[in-house]
Amino acid sequence: MTRKSSSRTTLFDVANLAGVGSATVDRVINERGNVSEDIRKRVLDAARTLGLKRILPSAHHRIVRLNVILARPELPLIQRMGFEFRRLAQRMQHSLAIHRTVLEDEDPATIVAALHRGEYDAVIVYAQDHPLIRAAIADLAAQGRPVVTMISDLPGSDRLAYAGTDHYKAGRSAGYFMGLMARSGPVVVLCNHLGFQSHAARLDGLKDQLAEASALSVAEVVEGGDDPLRSEVRLKEAFRRNPNTVAVYNVGAGNRGVVAAIKADILPRRPIFIGHELTPFTHASLREGAMTLTIDQSPELQAQFALEVLLNHFGFEGVTNMAPPYASTVPIVLYGPQNLPDTLPV
Repeated sequence: MTRKSSSRTTLFDVANLAGVGSATVDRVINERGNVSEDIRKRVLDAARTLGLKRILPSAHHRIVRLNVILARPELPLIQRMGFEFRRLAQRMQHSLAIHRTVLEDEDPATIVAALHRGEYDAVIVYAQDHPLIRAAIADLAAQGRPVVTMISDLPGSDRLAYAGTDHYKAGRSAGYFMGLMARSGPVVVLCNHLGFQSHAARLDGLKDQLAEASALSVAEVVEGGDDPLRSEVRLKEAFRRNPNTVAVYNVGAGNRGVVAAIKADILPRRPIFIGHELTPFTHASLREGAMTLTIDQSPELQAQFALEVLLNHFGFEGVTNMAPPYASTVPIVLYGPQNLPDTLPV
Protein backbone atom coordinates (compact mmCIF):
# COMPACT_ATOMS: atom_id res chain seq x y z
CA MET A 1 0.00 0.00 0.00
CA THR A 2 1.43 3.41 -0.97
CA ARG A 3 1.71 5.96 1.82
CA LYS A 4 0.74 9.55 1.34
CA SER A 5 3.34 11.33 -0.74
CA SER A 6 5.58 13.72 1.14
CA SER A 7 8.00 16.32 -0.19
CA ARG A 8 10.15 15.60 2.87
CA THR A 9 10.78 11.96 1.93
CA THR A 10 14.50 11.47 1.43
CA LEU A 11 16.76 8.74 0.08
CA PHE A 12 17.68 8.06 3.70
CA ASP A 13 14.01 7.29 4.47
CA VAL A 14 13.87 4.91 1.52
CA ALA A 15 17.10 3.25 2.66
CA ASN A 16 15.71 2.68 6.17
CA LEU A 17 12.51 1.10 4.85
CA ALA A 18 14.38 -1.08 2.35
CA GLY A 19 17.02 -2.10 4.89
CA VAL A 20 19.95 -0.92 2.77
CA GLY A 21 22.41 1.96 2.76
CA SER A 22 21.77 5.39 1.22
CA ALA A 23 24.49 4.76 -1.36
CA THR A 24 22.64 1.67 -2.56
CA VAL A 25 19.43 3.67 -2.90
CA ASP A 26 21.32 6.30 -4.90
CA ARG A 27 22.69 3.62 -7.26
CA VAL A 28 19.21 2.16 -7.82
CA ILE A 29 17.40 5.48 -8.29
CA ASN A 30 20.06 6.80 -10.67
CA GLU A 31 20.55 3.41 -12.40
CA ARG A 32 24.28 3.18 -11.73
CA GLY A 33 24.25 -0.64 -11.56
CA ASN A 34 26.12 -3.06 -9.28
CA VAL A 35 22.93 -3.92 -7.37
CA SER A 36 21.17 -7.31 -7.33
CA GLU A 37 17.65 -7.66 -8.75
CA ASP A 38 16.26 -8.44 -5.29
CA ILE A 39 17.78 -5.28 -3.77
CA ARG A 40 16.59 -3.17 -6.72
CA LYS A 41 13.04 -4.39 -6.19
CA ARG A 42 13.18 -3.71 -2.43
CA VAL A 43 14.45 -0.17 -2.98
CA LEU A 44 11.88 0.66 -5.67
CA ASP A 45 9.05 -0.84 -3.60
CA ALA A 46 10.14 1.29 -0.62
CA ALA A 47 10.34 4.42 -2.79
CA ARG A 48 6.81 3.86 -4.07
CA THR A 49 5.48 3.09 -0.60
CA LEU A 50 6.90 6.34 0.76
CA GLY A 51 5.80 8.34 -2.29
CA LEU A 52 9.30 9.55 -3.15
CA LYS A 53 8.90 12.43 -5.59
CA ARG A 54 11.32 11.20 -8.19
CA ILE A 55 10.88 9.58 -11.60
CA LEU A 56 11.65 5.98 -10.75
CA PRO A 57 13.31 3.50 -13.12
CA SER A 58 11.52 0.37 -14.21
CA ALA A 59 11.79 -2.30 -11.53
CA HIS A 60 12.94 -4.89 -14.08
CA HIS A 61 15.15 -4.93 -17.12
CA ARG A 62 15.93 -8.58 -17.71
CA ILE A 63 13.60 -11.17 -19.21
CA VAL A 64 11.75 -13.22 -16.59
CA ARG A 65 11.56 -16.89 -17.58
CA LEU A 66 8.33 -18.63 -16.58
CA ASN A 67 7.58 -22.36 -16.66
CA VAL A 68 3.91 -23.40 -16.92
CA ILE A 69 3.57 -27.06 -15.90
CA LEU A 70 0.57 -28.89 -17.36
CA ALA A 71 -0.04 -32.61 -16.80
CA ARG A 72 -2.23 -35.01 -18.77
CA PRO A 73 -2.76 -33.11 -22.04
CA GLU A 74 -5.63 -35.45 -23.01
CA LEU A 75 -7.89 -33.81 -20.41
CA PRO A 76 -10.16 -31.09 -21.91
CA LEU A 77 -9.43 -28.57 -19.14
CA ILE A 78 -5.66 -28.95 -19.61
CA GLN A 79 -6.10 -28.51 -23.37
CA ARG A 80 -8.03 -25.29 -22.75
CA MET A 81 -5.44 -24.06 -20.26
CA GLY A 82 -2.63 -24.76 -22.70
CA PHE A 83 -4.51 -22.85 -25.38
CA GLU A 84 -4.97 -19.84 -23.08
CA PHE A 85 -1.28 -19.67 -22.16
CA ARG A 86 -0.29 -19.94 -25.83
CA ARG A 87 -2.69 -17.11 -26.65
CA LEU A 88 -1.42 -14.92 -23.83
CA ALA A 89 2.22 -15.63 -24.71
CA GLN A 90 1.60 -14.32 -28.22
CA ARG A 91 0.11 -11.12 -26.81
CA MET A 92 2.76 -10.62 -24.13
CA GLN A 93 4.54 -7.33 -24.73
CA HIS A 94 6.57 -7.39 -21.53
CA SER A 95 9.82 -9.17 -20.74
CA LEU A 96 8.08 -12.38 -19.66
CA ALA A 97 9.10 -15.51 -21.59
CA ILE A 98 6.55 -18.31 -21.14
CA HIS A 99 7.65 -21.93 -21.50
CA ARG A 100 5.12 -24.78 -21.28
CA THR A 101 6.10 -28.15 -19.85
CA VAL A 102 3.56 -30.84 -20.75
CA LEU A 103 3.65 -34.04 -18.68
CA GLU A 104 2.01 -37.34 -19.51
CA ASP A 105 1.07 -38.10 -15.90
CA GLU A 106 0.33 -36.22 -12.67
CA ASP A 107 2.33 -38.42 -10.30
CA PRO A 108 3.91 -36.31 -7.52
CA ALA A 109 7.41 -37.45 -8.45
CA THR A 110 6.82 -36.38 -12.06
CA ILE A 111 5.55 -32.97 -10.95
CA VAL A 112 8.48 -32.48 -8.56
CA ALA A 113 11.00 -33.29 -11.29
CA ALA A 114 9.34 -30.70 -13.54
CA LEU A 115 9.35 -28.10 -10.75
CA HIS A 116 13.11 -28.50 -10.34
CA ARG A 117 13.89 -28.71 -14.06
CA GLY A 118 15.50 -25.67 -15.66
CA GLU A 119 16.59 -22.35 -14.21
CA TYR A 120 13.22 -20.64 -14.43
CA ASP A 121 12.49 -17.48 -12.45
CA ALA A 122 8.94 -18.55 -11.61
CA VAL A 123 6.55 -21.47 -12.05
CA ILE A 124 2.81 -21.88 -12.57
CA VAL A 125 1.60 -25.41 -11.78
CA TYR A 126 -1.51 -27.57 -11.43
CA ALA A 127 -0.82 -30.31 -8.91
CA GLN A 128 -2.33 -32.35 -6.14
CA ASP A 129 -1.72 -31.54 -2.47
CA HIS A 130 1.20 -33.85 -1.64
CA PRO A 131 4.18 -33.55 0.77
CA LEU A 132 6.74 -33.97 -2.02
CA ILE A 133 5.16 -31.17 -4.05
CA ARG A 134 4.91 -28.90 -1.01
CA ALA A 135 8.60 -29.49 -0.27
CA ALA A 136 9.56 -28.64 -3.86
CA ILE A 137 7.53 -25.42 -3.75
CA ALA A 138 9.20 -24.47 -0.45
CA ASP A 139 12.61 -25.11 -2.00
CA LEU A 140 11.85 -22.89 -4.99
CA ALA A 141 10.45 -20.14 -2.76
CA ALA A 142 13.63 -20.22 -0.68
CA GLN A 143 15.60 -19.67 -3.89
CA GLY A 144 13.47 -16.62 -4.73
CA ARG A 145 11.64 -18.48 -7.51
CA PRO A 146 7.93 -18.00 -6.77
CA VAL A 147 5.29 -20.62 -7.56
CA VAL A 148 1.67 -19.86 -8.47
CA THR A 149 -0.79 -22.74 -8.19
CA MET A 150 -3.70 -22.90 -10.61
CA ILE A 151 -6.92 -24.91 -10.97
CA SER A 152 -6.33 -26.65 -7.61
CA ASP A 153 -4.68 -24.94 -4.65
CA LEU A 154 -2.13 -26.03 -2.06
CA PRO A 155 -3.31 -23.89 0.87
CA GLY A 156 -0.73 -23.34 3.59
CA SER A 157 2.16 -24.08 1.23
CA ASP A 158 4.89 -21.58 0.32
CA ARG A 159 3.24 -20.76 -3.01
CA LEU A 160 3.05 -17.06 -3.91
CA ALA A 161 -0.60 -17.15 -4.97
CA TYR A 162 -3.46 -19.32 -6.18
CA ALA A 163 -5.11 -18.61 -9.53
CA GLY A 164 -8.47 -20.34 -9.65
CA THR A 165 -12.04 -20.55 -8.49
CA ASP A 166 -13.59 -21.25 -5.09
CA HIS A 167 -14.20 -24.99 -5.37
CA TYR A 168 -16.15 -25.23 -2.12
CA LYS A 169 -18.69 -22.74 -3.49
CA ALA A 170 -18.83 -24.69 -6.74
CA GLY A 171 -19.75 -27.83 -4.79
CA ARG A 172 -22.39 -25.94 -2.84
CA SER A 173 -23.81 -24.62 -6.10
CA ALA A 174 -24.08 -28.16 -7.43
CA GLY A 175 -25.86 -29.21 -4.23
CA TYR A 176 -28.21 -26.26 -4.38
CA PHE A 177 -29.45 -27.05 -7.88
CA MET A 178 -29.64 -30.77 -7.15
CA GLY A 179 -31.86 -29.98 -4.21
CA LEU A 180 -34.18 -27.99 -6.48
CA MET A 181 -34.33 -30.44 -9.36
CA ALA A 182 -33.92 -33.99 -8.01
CA ARG A 183 -36.39 -36.06 -6.06
CA SER A 184 -35.33 -37.50 -2.69
CA GLY A 185 -32.70 -40.21 -2.82
CA PRO A 186 -29.01 -41.06 -3.00
CA VAL A 187 -26.32 -39.12 -4.89
CA VAL A 188 -23.23 -40.73 -6.42
CA VAL A 189 -20.08 -38.60 -6.74
CA LEU A 190 -17.26 -39.21 -9.23
CA CYS A 191 -13.77 -37.74 -8.75
CA ASN A 192 -10.19 -38.28 -9.90
CA HIS A 193 -9.04 -38.82 -6.33
CA LEU A 194 -9.38 -36.64 -3.27
CA GLY A 195 -5.67 -35.76 -3.13
CA PHE A 196 -6.60 -32.81 -5.34
CA GLN A 197 -7.75 -29.91 -3.18
CA SER A 198 -10.23 -28.86 -5.85
CA HIS A 199 -12.00 -32.23 -5.82
CA ALA A 200 -12.03 -32.53 -2.03
CA ALA A 201 -13.38 -28.98 -1.63
CA ARG A 202 -16.13 -29.54 -4.19
CA LEU A 203 -17.21 -32.70 -2.39
CA ASP A 204 -17.22 -30.89 0.96
CA GLY A 205 -19.34 -28.09 -0.50
CA LEU A 206 -21.82 -30.54 -1.96
CA LYS A 207 -22.17 -32.50 1.29
CA ASP A 208 -22.63 -29.36 3.38
CA GLN A 209 -25.28 -27.95 1.05
CA LEU A 210 -27.22 -31.21 0.89
CA ALA A 211 -27.07 -31.61 4.67
CA GLU A 212 -28.46 -28.12 5.23
CA ALA A 213 -31.20 -27.84 2.64
CA SER A 214 -32.06 -31.09 0.89
CA ALA A 215 -33.52 -34.57 1.21
CA LEU A 216 -30.56 -35.85 -0.81
CA SER A 217 -27.41 -37.45 0.58
CA VAL A 218 -24.12 -38.71 -0.84
CA ALA A 219 -24.30 -42.50 -0.97
CA GLU A 220 -20.92 -43.22 -2.54
CA VAL A 221 -17.78 -41.50 -3.85
CA VAL A 222 -16.20 -43.21 -6.86
CA GLU A 223 -12.56 -42.56 -7.82
CA GLY A 224 -12.22 -42.82 -11.58
CA GLY A 225 -8.80 -41.23 -12.07
CA ASP A 226 -10.27 -38.76 -14.61
CA ASP A 227 -10.26 -41.69 -17.03
CA PRO A 228 -13.50 -42.07 -19.05
CA LEU A 229 -13.43 -45.88 -19.32
CA ARG A 230 -12.51 -46.48 -15.70
CA SER A 231 -15.10 -43.92 -14.62
CA GLU A 232 -17.80 -45.62 -16.70
CA VAL A 233 -17.05 -49.08 -15.25
CA ARG A 234 -16.94 -47.89 -11.65
CA LEU A 235 -20.07 -45.77 -12.00
CA LYS A 236 -22.00 -48.71 -13.41
CA GLU A 237 -20.92 -50.75 -10.39
CA ALA A 238 -22.01 -47.90 -8.09
CA PHE A 239 -25.39 -47.70 -9.84
CA ARG A 240 -25.95 -51.41 -9.26
CA ARG A 241 -25.15 -50.93 -5.58
CA ASN A 242 -27.39 -47.86 -5.43
CA PRO A 243 -30.30 -48.55 -7.80
CA ASN A 244 -32.30 -45.59 -6.48
CA THR A 245 -29.63 -43.02 -7.43
CA VAL A 246 -31.31 -39.74 -8.34
CA ALA A 247 -28.26 -37.55 -9.10
CA VAL A 248 -24.62 -37.77 -10.16
CA TYR A 249 -22.01 -35.12 -9.48
CA ASN A 250 -18.70 -35.36 -11.32
CA VAL A 251 -16.19 -33.11 -9.58
CA GLY A 252 -13.46 -33.67 -12.18
CA ALA A 253 -12.99 -34.90 -15.74
CA GLY A 254 -14.41 -38.18 -17.01
CA ASN A 255 -17.71 -36.71 -18.20
CA ARG A 256 -17.75 -39.13 -21.12
CA GLY A 257 -17.72 -42.01 -18.65
CA VAL A 258 -20.62 -40.51 -16.72
CA VAL A 259 -22.80 -40.12 -19.81
CA ALA A 260 -21.96 -43.65 -20.98
CA ALA A 261 -22.87 -45.10 -17.56
CA ILE A 262 -26.15 -43.17 -17.47
CA LYS A 263 -27.06 -44.28 -21.00
CA ALA A 264 -26.49 -47.92 -20.03
CA ASP A 265 -29.96 -47.72 -18.41
CA ILE A 266 -28.92 -49.51 -15.22
CA LEU A 267 -31.00 -47.03 -13.24
CA PRO A 268 -34.79 -47.13 -13.66
CA ARG A 269 -34.91 -43.34 -14.17
CA ARG A 270 -32.31 -41.02 -15.68
CA PRO A 271 -30.57 -39.10 -12.86
CA ILE A 272 -29.73 -35.42 -12.66
CA PHE A 273 -26.12 -35.02 -13.84
CA ILE A 274 -24.03 -32.01 -12.84
CA GLY A 275 -20.37 -31.82 -13.87
CA HIS A 276 -17.57 -29.39 -14.62
CA GLU A 277 -16.10 -27.54 -17.62
CA LEU A 278 -17.62 -26.32 -20.85
CA THR A 279 -16.15 -28.48 -23.62
CA PRO A 280 -17.44 -29.70 -26.99
CA PHE A 281 -18.59 -32.90 -25.25
CA THR A 282 -20.40 -31.23 -22.34
CA HIS A 283 -21.87 -28.69 -24.77
CA ALA A 284 -23.38 -31.54 -26.83
CA SER A 285 -24.45 -33.44 -23.70
CA LEU A 286 -26.33 -30.43 -22.37
CA ARG A 287 -28.02 -29.93 -25.74
CA GLU A 288 -29.27 -33.52 -25.85
CA GLY A 289 -30.31 -33.67 -22.19
CA ALA A 290 -27.74 -36.23 -21.02
CA MET A 291 -26.23 -33.56 -18.75
CA THR A 292 -28.18 -31.12 -16.58
CA LEU A 293 -25.63 -28.42 -15.71
CA THR A 294 -21.92 -27.85 -16.08
CA ILE A 295 -19.84 -25.55 -13.87
CA ASP A 296 -17.06 -23.85 -15.80
CA GLN A 297 -14.00 -22.44 -14.02
CA SER A 298 -12.96 -19.82 -16.59
CA PRO A 299 -9.46 -21.09 -17.51
CA GLU A 300 -8.77 -17.97 -19.57
CA LEU A 301 -9.17 -15.82 -16.44
CA GLN A 302 -7.05 -18.18 -14.37
CA ALA A 303 -4.18 -17.93 -16.83
CA GLN A 304 -4.51 -14.14 -16.99
CA PHE A 305 -4.61 -13.77 -13.20
CA ALA A 306 -1.55 -16.01 -12.74
CA LEU A 307 0.47 -13.93 -15.19
CA GLU A 308 -0.67 -10.65 -13.65
CA VAL A 309 0.43 -11.85 -10.21
CA LEU A 310 3.92 -12.57 -11.52
CA LEU A 311 4.12 -9.32 -13.47
CA ASN A 312 3.28 -7.49 -10.25
CA HIS A 313 5.66 -9.57 -8.16
CA PHE A 314 8.58 -8.90 -10.49
CA GLY A 315 7.85 -5.18 -10.58
CA PHE A 316 6.72 -4.59 -14.15
CA GLU A 317 5.39 -1.07 -14.47
CA GLY A 318 1.80 -0.14 -15.24
CA VAL A 319 0.47 -3.63 -16.04
CA THR A 320 -1.67 -4.52 -13.00
CA ASN A 321 -3.60 -2.85 -10.22
CA MET A 322 -3.07 -5.66 -7.73
CA ALA A 323 -0.85 -5.97 -4.69
CA PRO A 324 0.05 -8.78 -2.28
CA PRO A 325 -1.45 -10.72 -0.64
CA TYR A 326 -2.91 -11.92 -3.92
CA ALA A 327 -6.51 -13.15 -3.74
CA SER A 328 -8.01 -14.86 -6.77
CA THR A 329 -11.41 -13.60 -7.89
CA VAL A 330 -11.86 -15.95 -10.86
CA PRO A 331 -15.61 -16.73 -11.09
CA ILE A 332 -17.43 -19.98 -11.74
CA VAL A 333 -19.99 -19.90 -14.56
CA LEU A 334 -22.97 -22.26 -14.69
CA TYR A 335 -24.20 -23.44 -18.08
CA GLY A 336 -27.42 -25.26 -18.88
CA PRO A 337 -29.14 -26.05 -22.19
CA GLN A 338 -30.60 -22.54 -22.41
CA ASN A 339 -27.48 -20.37 -22.05
CA LEU A 340 -24.87 -22.26 -24.04
CA PRO A 341 -22.60 -20.05 -26.17
CA ASP A 342 -22.65 -20.51 -29.95
CA THR A 343 -18.87 -20.87 -30.05
CA LEU A 344 -16.57 -22.68 -27.65
CA PRO A 345 -13.28 -21.39 -26.19
CA VAL A 346 -11.16 -23.96 -28.08
